[in-house]
Amino acid sequence: MSDPIRGIGVGTGSAAGPVARMASVPALPAPRPVADPAAEAAAVRAALGAVVTDLDERAARVRGPGSDVLAAQAMMAADPVLADAAAALAERGTDGAHALATAFDGFRTALVAAGGHFAERVADLDDLRDRAVAHLLGLPVPGLPDPGHPYVLVAEDLAPADTALLDPARVLALVTVRGGPTSHTAILAKALGVPAVVGCAGAMELDDGRQVLVHGADGVVEPDPSPESLGRAAERERRRRELTARVQGPGRTADGHPVALLVNLGAPHELAGAAAADAEGVGLFRTEFLFLDRAEAPGLAEQAAAYRQVFAAFAGRRVVVRTLDAGADKPLLFATAADEDNPALGVRGLRTAARDPQLLETQLAAIAEAAEDGAAQVWVMAPMVSVPSEAAEFAARVRAHGLPLAGAMIEVPAAALRTDRLAEACDFFSIGTNDLAQYTFAADRTLGSLAELLDPWQPALLTLVASAARSAAEHGRPIGVCGEAAADPTLALVLVGLGITSLSAAPASLPEVRAALAAHTLAECRELAQLALLADDAADARGKVRSRVAGGG
Repeated sequence: MSDPIRGIGVGTGSAAGPVARMASVPALPAPRPVADPAAEAAAVRAALGAVVTDLDERAARVRGPGSDVLAAQAMMAADPVLADAAAALAERGTDGAHALATAFDGFRTALVAAGGHFAERVADLDDLRDRAVAHLLGLPVPGLPDPGHPYVLVAEDLAPADTALLDPARVLALVTVRGGPTSHTAILAKALGVPAVVGCAGAMELDDGRQVLVHGADGVVEPDPSPESLGRAAERERRRRELTARVQGPGRTADGHPVALLVNLGAPHELAGAAAADAEGVGLFRTEFLFLDRAEAPGLAEQAAAYRQVFAAFAGRRVVVRTLDAGADKPLLFATAADEDNPALGVRGLRTAARDPQLLETQLAAIAEAAEDGAAQVWVMAPMVSVPSEAAEFAARVRAHGLPLAGAMIEVPAAALRTDRLAEACDFFSIGTNDLAQYTFAADRTLGSLAELLDPWQPALLTLVASAARSAAEHGRPIGVCGEAAADPTLALVLVGLGITSLSAAPASLPEVRAALAAHTLAECRELAQLALLADDAADARGKVRSRVAGGG
């Protein structure tokens, strides 16, 4: 067996199989003279049109997050400004392939300079460029391999157009050189239940056909695994599946301590699956889907209809609604300033209500109207709360609309450190570990090279979680975690040990979290939490806790 290579583990479970690498992108040929500039410009527009058609067709063949991702990419490729820029270059004598590359590079530079969510879309733009150039040159479009048998997919990175079409019956596991714990590859891998290792620098050294064993939980890829290693992994998988199938119902520890298990919900197509999940409600209802890609905000009636549909699907259960989280990675034409140098530290989340109070007023009125029939237990919380006065003002506005439960997201260290003061106005809290990590470590959550700092096992991050949970408990306030950390079964034990009272994650993640809780007492969870808090770094915390869990303690 060769030495293992390491990256960032995504999800749980293990899978073994032969490597199949992504098809390479087309090489840009040497520049050539253009005899007919008008025809060259037409060919450029036709290539972009072919990309849009291909993506639209792919979007129609899939459901769930993949369809939305593909549709968004098709919109980027259909941007008339991009087509005009490339065609103008061709009309001035640049050959089609270089006209496309130059136009895309201009857009790419602008996205990198914008930072945040925009910079995260650079990989999408690169993929569109490669597809357009391939169409223009009449070459195979880069994409998923098809070796005729199940395989472990290895790639530099995965474009949305490819991840959206992943078939878990054929793709046993994912290994990518780039990407972080919150990348689209990681999110879709969790939704599909496929083990993945991202940010794995040595991945491209793995040749086609080589046998590998991928450990999603540990972030380890074993090339040429021994029969013994394969046997151990298969036995662990068998036990894992057996255990998750056996434990059902409300979340609780082995000694009966309740821990509400909830689902995250962010788009209409997710509603049916989320409502059917074995969960006690929604821990994070992201309302941005109603506001994105629009020139103006949706009206009261449109919002109320959408919220009413969710509340009806979760009749009798909790639905925690997060008010509009605009700005930073979710810019809106009507709510986000275009001239902010650093959007992640700018007017985002609840801060947009200071700029446009009516946005929040309309949303609260719509939530209240949708909640009138009492189908669901509606809780309302604000994103990006920083100081107690913001929490108090938000809570007053929520209650003025007849909504009884007002809460705050803990995403800023200042809020985690002053949760005791926020609790004077708030009825509950929810910790967003992704943003809290970003602001704690001054590390852009979209930057794969800083993924280690953004690891939710970081002891400093867990210390802030512990502080917030302790203050919430002293005031009798429930406090949940709705970030990626809640989907890790072992980390869930630590979070419960720190005082977290609910965990909200993708539906596919809940069975393993439920099983892990059922196998450990609250006292054991508290012991694991102390191990993590006293560790030197994220790797040390993860290693010590998992070693203790594996040892039965």
